[in-house]
Amino acid sequence: MPTISIFQEDFSQLVGQLASMEDIEKWLPLVKGEVKDVSHDTGEMRIELQDTNRPDLWCVEGIARQIRAVLTGSLLPYSFFSSRGRTKRRIQVLQGMETVRPFVAACASLSYSMTQEGLAQCIQTQEKLADAFGRKRETVSIGLYRLASIAFPVTYGLVKPDEVRFTPLGFEEKMTPHEVLTLHPKGLEYGGILTNCERLPLLWDTNGQVLSFPPIINSRELGEVHIGNTDLLVEVTGTDLSMVVLALNIFASNLADRGATIEPIDIVYPYETTMGKTVRTPLDMGSAQSVSVQAIEQALGMSLGVKAIQAALASYGYQVKATRQSVSVKLPAYRNDFMHVMDVAEDVAITRGYDSFSPIMPQTFTVGALSQQEQTSDRLRDLLVGFGFQEMFSNILASRQEFVERMRLADTEHELLVEVDNVMSLTYACLRPSILPCLLRVEALSPRVFYPHLLFEVGEVAQVDREADVGSRTILSLAAISAHPGANFSEMHSYLDLLMYYMAWPYDLEPVSHPSFLDGRGGQIRCQDQMVGYIGEFHPEVLEAWQIDMPTSGFEFEIRLPKI
Repeated sequence: MPTISIFQEDFSQLVGQLASMEDIEKWLPLVKGEVKDVSHDTGEMRIELQDTNRPDLWCVEGIARQIRAVLTGSLLPYSFFSSRGRTKRRIQVLQGMETVRPFVAACASLSYSMTQEGLAQCIQTQEKLADAFGRKRETVSIGLYRLASIAFPVTYGLVKPDEVRFTPLGFEEKMTPHEVLTLHPKGLEYGGILTNCERLPLLWDTNGQVLSFPPIINSRELGEVHIGNTDLLVEVTGTDLSMVVLALNIFASNLADRGATIEPIDIVYPYETTMGKTVRTPLDMGSAQSVSVQAIEQALGMSLGVKAIQAALASYGYQVKATRQSVSVKLPAYRNDFMHVMDVAEDVAITRGYDSFSPIMPQTFTVGALSQQEQTSDRLRDLLVGFGFQEMFSNILASRQEFVERMRLADTEHELLVEVDNVMSLTYACLRPSILPCLLRVEALSPRVFYPHLLFEVGEVAQVDREADVGSRTILSLAAISAHPGANFSEMHSYLDLLMYYMAWPYDLEPVSHPSFLDGRGGQIRCQDQMVGYIGEFHPEVLEAWQIDMPTSGFEFEIRLPKI
């Protein structure tokens, strides 16, 4: 979950009233946040936020804005989202950008003198949005520049790797984009985004001054913002237009909350986008949607009435129009997280406060019991602990890199995954198809612990199944690994054999070639004439990908209740 730093005095100014620690702790549930740490000497607070769908809250300005709206009953209007007429500035996108990094959004921030707190929060928001929301700058990256030194129109186009020289942030000498990718720390960290690109993206002004080499690094000449700078240019580039515009909307709203005057900029494309060939940013992408009052009341379990629902949503920042049976709602321009009526119902509950709902006792008496599958799982856990194994508990979500690439499954029949649509972070982009990668991750973090390492986990995995209703199925699986100098197939076979003996499950092993295991050291586990899992010694390339130095073997199979 995102964790950010805020300062009590700065937060109070943004909220519009003096905020004590008690006030802040009372208000934070409005943004699903909680205080994790406080420095009483500096007034710094570490806030953990529980909502990954609200990137606008990953900053002190967003938290203060949401709380201020609830305290005052409505949200202040942001007039720059409805700007009409001609704009003073333009960014021209050149042909060819559609194949590399096609989209850009920008605005001018005027009349706000950058303070120390403001600059620190701008940098923090920039990093949070680019890394978490922008998938480590792959889909979104953000740049800030001193506006007075820039001659418009600005051009966004492609250049050859050694065609241009500029001084990047953090360096004293001029470098080419190619040198930045091979020598600069940010180039080494994010250069993989531009792998196989013959020409590289660049922003430059009419005078030929380089603004930045997105998504890698800003130029030092224009992109080094200092305390006291008054006028700024904010730009966002990326591969998803709606995410690019949303990130800019958030940044523009934050600067406006600090007193800046926001002026839109026209982005002119040579190709069609989902928003047209000329896009004026910041841009309100939202539209009104009708939500049934009955659906909201049913979700919350109580009758509120249309006026109470309208007031709650208006104080949470919505634009609301009510009828007798429904409410027409529109999110503010810095939000884009309306996916279901339950999102609206949740915001009503948050605004009213969960303590305002009366608890209802159950109307029927029931006695719970473990299912047969869970009883079987507990029996397996007891046996493996008795064999000397240690149980692990891992995340169900992880990255494709862990589940496929590190397991040598790319371009094989085993690479199909159940992936999260419109994922906020690539780190948690896929449901695990197997538990073995999770155990190898633990092993990779445990080289200093005395060997042998015997690990296991019982848990759910998701596998692609085109014939299922949702295209996938969830199964209960058991996986175990052994890591020590003598770990081999025979050892894991003995553990598997002992486990099946005590469970009274007849099984067979058949030789199989599996990309994750050494040839000749892998087998297919079969129960009741059906394949249920694999066993084997992990391939050296798998161990190298996980940076595991010790021989490791393992098995995994689906837990099925045998037919008796």
